[in-house]
Amino acid sequence: MYRLPFIIVLICLSCTSLWAQSPHGNGLKIDCSQCHNPDGWTVNYQSTTFDHSTTNFTLEGAHKNTDCKSCHSTLVFDNTPNDCLSCHTDVHEQSVGNDCVRCHTSQNWLVFNVPEIHESNGFPLIGAHFSVNCIECHQGESGLIFTPRGNECIECHQTDYIATTSPNHTASGFSTDCTECHSPTGTGWSSDGFIHDFFPLTGGHHIQDCSRCHDVTNFSDISPDCVFCHEDDYVATTNPNHTSAGFSNDCAQCHSTGPGWTPATVNHDFFPLTSGHNINDCMACHTDGNFSDTPTECVACHLDDYNTSTNPNHQAANFPTDCASCHTTNPGWTPATFDHDGQYFPIYSGRHDNEWSSCTDCHTNPNDYSVYTCITCHTQGNTADQHEDVNDYVYQSSACLQCHPDGSD
Repeated sequence: MYRLPFIIVLICLSCTSLWAQSPHGNGLKIDCSQCHNPDGWTVNYQSTTFDHSTTNFTLEGAHKNTDCKSCHSTLVFDNTPNDCLSCHTDVHEQSVGNDCVRCHTSQNWLVFNVPEIHESNGFPLIGAHFSVNCIECHQGESGLIFTPRGNECIECHQTDYIATTSPNHTASGFSTDCTECHSPTGTGWSSDGFIHDFFPLTGGHHIQDCSRCHDVTNFSDISPDCVFCHEDDYVATTNPNHTSAGFSNDCAQCHSTGPGWTPATVNHDFFPLTSGHNINDCMACHTDGNFSDTPTECVACHLDDYNTSTNPNHQAANFPTDCASCHTTNPGWTPATFDHDGQYFPIYSGRHDNEWSSCTDCHTNPNDYSVYTCITCHTQGNTADQHEDVNDYVYQSSACLQCHPDGSD
């Protein structure tokens, strides 16, 4: 009767001993049948029900069909590292870091995102760089060791820089930052892709022969001032003569980069060339060929027009010689706007508004507008009656204006 408990204890001790003999260690506490079957201990990877994602390392791609022993060499699973280099030999020898997933996936070792990798590193593979073999820049002991290079152009192109003779980059003191002159999207070093934004090559400046402007032995000391290249053009110009006229030698003040120096657009804001003044013949105003001392007063050009005007006679009427006081720059001197109310006597406002029909109603001498009459309309009888109590009353037009300068009673 005492033998039964002893047998039970023996069985329990036997089971405990068998459990302790598991090659997977004490950390794996799952049912053996999740991986093994009654036919033996061989694992059928297609039928195993063990969920590897519970280990924080999901089996994807090529890892799904990998023999467990390839990673778990001791069969003790709970201390297996999950970094790539623990299982995979770094054929790049740390030249690209130790994070394999930056370039590789679990499907295979082929790399399809080289451009994206380069862009994330700050050096996009564009232009000629797109078709360059990796080892042309990343030169190492083998084709799999990608020695790191800097992102500066000179890191790869110092030999090109030194060997260039047309122009000689070293002698000219050119920048070693190739992108200052060459487009990174270009496929070669030709001048077609040359960036000349510091001095835009537009119009007549759009030339391919650098030697037209540059001393090809030294590109660094050329001046951007127009006269540096165009002094001969300035001196030789006769229509108009730029030298005698004292024109500025900054060509851009009047000219664009259009070929042939035309059209020229003079910045004439100091004397706006509008309407009748908008003429292309500079000599019409600058008659002596000297553009630096031409007066801006109207009468300097229009004295003859002033003297010959008869309707009305400006000279006889003592009109001001400042044409702008009555005229705009419209051709033909019309329309003319004479400020009679403000300068002389109100005839468009006050008591005299609509009381006259022609200038000659008051200015009876069309050859002398300084002569005027009031007593033609204001008869002597009515005027005398209105001034019975006014001392020193005189029936004269000048007396009328003296006492009634604004036309009021």
